Amino acid sequence: MDWIWLSTATAEENREEATMTRGQRITRRHTLGLCGASALSLSFKAHPAIAQAAVLRQGYQTNLWGMPTYYLLRSGALEKHGLKIEEFGVPSGNLTMQQMVARQVDLGTYAGPSFILGHDKGGLVGIAVIAHVGRTTRVMARKDLGLSKIEQLKGLKVANQTGSSVGNIFVDQIAPAAGLKKGDYQEVRMDVNNMVAAMAAKTVDAMVNVEPYNTIAEADGLATTIMDYREVDKMPVFMAATPEFVAKSAEALVAYLKAWLEVAGDFKTQPNKVADTIYSFYAGKGYSMSQDTFRKALATVDVEPGFPSDLQPYLQRHAEVLLKEKKISALPDWSKALRPEFMDKARA
Repeated sequence: MDWIWLSTATAEENREEATMTRGQRITRRHTLGLCGASALSLSFKAHPAIAQAAVLRQGYQTNLWGMPTYYLLRSGALEKHGLKIEEFGVPSGNLTMQQMVARQVDLGTYAGPSFILGHDKGGLVGIAVIAHVGRTTRVMARKDLGLSKIEQLKGLKVANQTGSSVGNIFVDQIAPAAGLKKGDYQEVRMDVNNMVAAMAAKTVDAMVNVEPYNTIAEADGLATTIMDYREVDKMPVFMAATPEFVAKSAEALVAYLKAWLEVAGDFKTQPNKVADTIYSFYAGKGYSMSQDTFRKALATVDVEPGFPSDLQPYLQRHAEVLLKEKKISALPDWSKALRPEFMDKARA
């Protein structure tokens, strides 16, 4: 079945989303792009308790932040709980957030800044933290430049996915802390999937990127790490839902989170099974990287579904930065933005 993908992403963002031809061998001099947007219907046998539940439209990013969700979709756990799913994969979480604001997707994962923006623009609701990904995100520079400090990026071209959580954290927090204000470096708007190719072509000097692209660049001898984000932010990845879906499908959300709790253990007890499943996704898109390289990248994702007690102060700090930068209209009402009761019921 052919699907039409609608997005609120800008025309420039849509042009940046590169597609891969199955079987194409990718080297450091090829464009490293994943699929643009994909939608796949997964219809599961209905569980009696939620037989009449609406289909869950699941969004996720196709970098490693979204791969725990990809694994969930292929684990059989959702089938066990009688859920019906349609999946929508896009290159980065801010695009999933935009889809949710436009009510094209019901559920999606992204980091705190994108969640706050989504709540401000579309009333999106946080129902869980799925993983922590601070170790997956790095500021990297071309190896031939020999850079080791953020302040050394002054006057250089830095590839950044503008509007993404990692992009906002770099521009609003990391760069200013190193004495770099906007204009001190040239921010090059670019999808994370295309940054390694740009580094290889030397059209950019540095990149703010996530896994597996950082490990690929490192393995190919293209880039070295200036810093990773765990130094400033553990970066919880939120599972968010639209308020309409929360209102009409509370029982399905509890079943959905039960499935998450069940598969989370696989990342610790069956890491090879998880890695093989996720590796097949990238291999199917034409990436050529060793399984050892991939496992190294995957090990930086800490999967631990829950609802940590310190979420509100963490998000408040990010919200204050976004408000100062005039990226949101007001600080969120956390009693509306965060809904821990669904995870509480799933754990009961």
